[in-house]
Amino acid sequence: MNAMTVEGTTERVLRLLALLQRRSSWTAAELAAELDVTDRSVRRDVERLRALGYPVHAAAGVGGGYRLGAGTRLPPLLLDDEEAIATAVSLRMASGGTVAGAGEAALRALAKLDQVMPPRLRAEVRAVHGATETLVGPGVEIDAELLVTLARACRDAVRVRFRYAGRGGAEHERTVEPVRMVATGRRWYLMAWDTGRDDWRTFRLDRMREVTATTWHFRAREHPDPVAYVQRSVTEAPYRHLARVRVHAPADRVRELVPPQVGRVEDDRDGWCLLVVGGDDLDWLAVHVARLGFETEIVEPPELREAVARLARRLTAMAGPA
Repeated sequence: MNAMTVEGTTERVLRLLALLQRRSSWTAAELAAELDVTDRSVRRDVERLRALGYPVHAAAGVGGGYRLGAGTRLPPLLLDDEEAIATAVSLRMASGGTVAGAGEAALRALAKLDQVMPPRLRAEVRAVHGATETLVGPGVEIDAELLVTLARACRDAVRVRFRYAGRGGAEHERTVEPVRMVATGRRWYLMAWDTGRDDWRTFRLDRMREVTATTWHFRAREHPDPVAYVQRSVTEAPYRHLARVRVHAPADRVRELVPPQVGRVEDDRDGWCLLVVGGDDLDWLAVHVARLGFETEIVEPPELREAVARLARRLTAMAGPA
């Protein structure tokens, strides 16, 4: 077998492996058509994959076919151009994330990906990296072991015990039935049923201490949408003031300007939407509502109207003659 034939066979075997990874089951005829070879060649290439340690299972009969089983050896990473660039960029973004140790792990994975990419694609990915800077806001790092503990508890439906620090700093022991974790980009939250308060609650992971998954299984109960519930909690509960403002603009347009951890935007009637936003200072709320640049109507609280009037007087004075 000459070098050209070997290269063609190797490329075909890799393409076969990529096809088996893409779909759960293929018939020999389907694989032959995709690879532009005979059924006999498909059978030979399947045997080559098995010899390399990949568990390719075959089902006999008219409806039979091939599928790639779970094995002890990790298959090679087979990505097309778009997938490779997306993976590399995602790893680059993850290097500045909020999970402790994930940054170093992402950089190690990025280095490994760089080694196996073809030179042409490697140059394109490096061009993307070279032309990109990342602006990352301050976030709170979470230990990866804590994420795994809570994730397993959510999956296995077991109660979790931990000490939780409130806004004043005092710690109390809590026992909860966890449902989902929600990440906002800056912080991680857990939505869970608080057995002590008999209600749904949101907990910041960075305020949790001595987290232990128990062996107490709980029966799943109906729960609110985790993302919507956490968003409502982080935009309303922590603040002294809660404002509701009608904005004369499409809801999607306002969502582009208001991050989900800052405010909640709901559809309203006649081209308006409702912005719900919390804050500890009414003057701060007045500035941020005004800077949206749309016609607005303050629904509540009345004190926000007074803050807006104060802001208007200040701006008028600033715009007056020198």
